[in-house]
Amino acid sequence: MHSPFRAPIPVETLLLAYRSGIFPMADRRDDQDIFWVEPRDRAILPLSAIHVSKSMRKVLRRDAFAVTVNRRFEDVVRACAEPRPGHPETWISERIVQSYCGLHRAGHAHSIECWAQDGDEGEPRLVGGLYGVSFDRVFCGESMFSRADNSSKVALCWLVALMRQAGFALLDCQFMTDHLASMGAQEITQADYMHRVAAARGEPKASLGAAWRHFMTGDQSCEGAGRSSSPGKRIAQSLTQTS
Repeated sequence: MHSPFRAPIPVETLLLAYRSGIFPMADRRDDQDIFWVEPRDRAILPLSAIHVSKSMRKVLRRDAFAVTVNRRFEDVVRACAEPRPGHPETWISERIVQSYCGLHRAGHAHSIECWAQDGDEGEPRLVGGLYGVSFDRVFCGESMFSRADNSSKVALCWLVALMRQAGFALLDCQFMTDHLASMGAQEITQADYMHRVAAARGEPKASLGAAWRHFMTGDQSCEGAGRSSSPGKRIAQSLTQTS
């Protein structure tokens, strides 16, 4: 008996696609087929020029959310696939979910989670986050979600700070949005994007998880960090240096 479900996209195929400047999408949630996208124009967020508003810096400094890395990857992907007001459908099909979970297990897909807690004894709730694909010194952001005000923005700020600390060179946002534009994203041609991908070859000096631990512990080797600060204050200080 044949399974009605298509096999996940192989890890090697996904990595080759990202290195070639393309990525998969599905037409709808229950679609077993995928198509490959090569945008004519690409949105990138320069790591040294992210725009962080004063109000967002306050949110970061007060540690409005606890932030983790790779704690609940599949939950983040599935949250990104949930229906949203005005957007009942999604390009994240079950085949996409399983494909990226495989990429995560292989160490090439990562998530950032934002957690909120109700009271001192309440269970932490996953209220925001993002996920994406990494290769060489490139991180390709795939999707983000928010169940609490500013949670996805906090996740993005942490991502930029972690990438800078870890020695990444390029943050690919794929498609421009008003949200990304407000934070300093730029639109470039696909040809320019591929030149930047080529320039970002080589291993970063650290993993995103290692960079997260530096900010959490206040390691003095962490850019802009101080041992007496909270993690959010260290993130805000790091981003303020060039934003």
